[in-house]
Amino acid sequence: MTLLTEDEITAGLGRTAGWERSGDEITCTRTLGDFRDAVVYVGAVAHLAQAAGHHPDIAISWNKVTLTLSTHSAGGLTAADFALAEQINALP
Repeated sequence: MTLLTEDEITAGLGRTAGWERSGDEITCTRTLGDFRDAVVYVGAVAHLAQAAGHHPDIAISWNKVTLTLSTHSAGGLTAADFALAEQINALP
């Protein structure tokens, strides 16, 4: 995987509403109805991640789910991070 340039990262963030950059990662937090809804949402994210072969760091705090994407093997952000972020954004 090739690391993205600053311009490519900026463009990727423009396509992925709700995601913010933090150094070599992008992060989003979703607020769901309750803990059950949060776990169901994480299950849907896990399905997408497994299919993509690219797995986010996930934190659950009752009804909030925080997802963090970075391509650790490449040492930063790659196209895979933004592709998965776009798929996650398409979840209901």
